[in-house]
Amino acid sequence: MVVTYTPLALREFVQNLFLAANASPAQAERVAESLVESNLRGHDSHGVVLARWYLSQILSGELVPCAPFEILHDLPGALVCDAALGFGQVQCHEFVERCCAKAKTAGAVCGTLTRCGHIGRLGEWVEQAARKGLAALIAVNDNGAIYTVAPPGGIDRRLSTNPIGIGIPTAGDPLVLDMSTSAVANGKLKIARLAQREVPLGWIQDAEGNPTTDPQVMLADPPGALLPFGGDQAYKGFGLGLTFDILAAGLSGGFCPPAEPGTKEWNNVLLVVWDADRFAGRLHFLREAEKLMAFVRSSTCKPGVDRIQLPGDRSLETRRVRLEQGIPLSDEYMQPLWEIADKLGVARPAGA
Repeated sequence: MVVTYTPLALREFVQNLFLAANASPAQAERVAESLVESNLRGHDSHGVVLARWYLSQILSGELVPCAPFEILHDLPGALVCDAALGFGQVQCHEFVERCCAKAKTAGAVCGTLTRCGHIGRLGEWVEQAARKGLAALIAVNDNGAIYTVAPPGGIDRRLSTNPIGIGIPTAGDPLVLDMSTSAVANGKLKIARLAQREVPLGWIQDAEGNPTTDPQVMLADPPGALLPFGGDQAYKGFGLGLTFDILAAGLSGGFCPPAEPGTKEWNNVLLVVWDADRFAGRLHFLREAEKLMAFVRSSTCKPGVDRIQLPGDRSLETRRVRLEQGIPLSDEYMQPLWEIADKLGVARPAGA
């Protein structure tokens, strides 16, 4: 059964879960806001369902509420930081704010953040910069502890999904590209398993390298693997995943696969921010961005296509609809949260 929830009800529910796990009110609010925003935009794989995982990490000591934000090196064009295993949504927000402030002075800054809890949807962070009038690129790896993607022509898992995000300021809503370098994010496979639903061909392969639509192969022994994005041209997604894994880990002080036994899973983040005013000028940047976006949208559509969409269009439209109509979530999706809520004595949210 699918139940529709208001964003406010979900935010209060998730916030109460983290308060029960000794997070500060400000941190619980920030994490809840971030997760519910992902649901609003239709990215349920990065939405409130992640609260169950985060809570389990708090219990295991892999995630530390109220952890300090530490600056290791602060140079005119570089910022090297340590999240001290704190909430990704809290520490990465602070990290982006600091990088943006430096970019306003230096023109461009490259920052890294290591030992960070899962930062969720990458689009959030480049949009944070773009709404300040700054262009941004972000990449992340899993510290070498989790790798689920096979190389083209290979059977064994060798890379993480290594997502990347790019934010472009415009005269309106920012242009935001948010994508994994695998065919799909791990979270979408988890959602498919919860719903007992098959996935499209080209996403995954079984332990023998055969294409499959069964997401359960990812949990088999031996397990299957995700494929890089690109289909027949998968070497392109693979190349991006490989190089950004090295950049995110190598520059931050984190690790690439295979990590030493016992290495903890956390996010290592690479962020580059540019202030166009320090280059050709903000007005030139905005004019060229608007011109190209309008030119692309003016393409004649194929039969069955009503309009050309740019990166982020669909999530903004989904957000508009869900703000008006509520967020529909299935019982299977919410069940892991009901279990932990009952243990913590947190009331379940009412449907809209």
